[in-house]
Amino acid sequence: MSASAMNLTKRLLSGAAMATVALVLAACSDEKKETASTAPTQASETAAKPATDAITTASTSATPASTEAKPATGTEVAQATTAPVKVELPSSEGSVDAAKLMEPGALPEMALGEANAPVTIVEYMSMTCPHCAAFHNNTFEAIKTKYIDSGKVRFIVREFPFDPRAAAAFMLARCAPEGQYFPMISMLFKQQQQWAAAQNGRDALLQMSKLAGFTQESFEACLTNQKLLDDVNSVMQRGAKDFGVQSTPTFFVNGEHYSGDMSVDVMSALIDSKL
Repeated sequence: MSASAMNLTKRLLSGAAMATVALVLAACSDEKKETASTAPTQASETAAKPATDAITTASTSATPASTEAKPATGTEVAQATTAPVKVELPSSEGSVDAAKLMEPGALPEMALGEANAPVTIVEYMSMTCPHCAAFHNNTFEAIKTKYIDSGKVRFIVREFPFDPRAAAAFMLARCAPEGQYFPMISMLFKQQQQWAAAQNGRDALLQMSKLAGFTQESFEACLTNQKLLDDVNSVMQRGAKDFGVQSTPTFFVNGEHYSGDMSVDVMSALIDSKL
């Protein structure tokens, strides 16, 4: 490996990239403290704390209903029925030219769903962002089943790395075998705690990558690909400059701009309002 290639890998996975955790947490949240012009600079300076991934299970039991009818009396109170909870839609932060948003960028689009779906969602995200991990761990699969797989939504992911380790994770997802980008993203988000804040980012990401079929050689080759790194950063810079992305996750739903993590109910209500 050349000296320049080794230096690139060190810059991407250096433990020093974790020095300013608080800055990226602010950038990752829905607080608009950054500007579009400063986001690309922060990408080389900051790092994020991970989000934890909790999975719970619940069991239910049924009680047999009585077959004996009781006469109604004037003093009995009718059983209350639970009214559907009205979900408040998130506030739009404006809109962008949908045609311009869909123009090709530096990298091929990573998309799921029918090309002619009535709703198109573009998400700008960072792999070390805990809010992005929360969305993909808790919300995305339900939205995929309900709307993407049914042909109602086309979902596009675009890279917006706020720190070198996030850029490295995106590069590895892009280097994964064809059709494995989204599974790789999902695995990295579920295991975010183990690699995003690890003291040795290189070893942590290498172990994650081996689970996806990488060898040490293919891992090194991916992370020393300067053009790929430049293209990932170009996607981020275009999002900031052309579409006003300031934080992650940022969603464009049929061109309407929304920021921050969303629950299944909130995103479902938002999608339904566009159908």
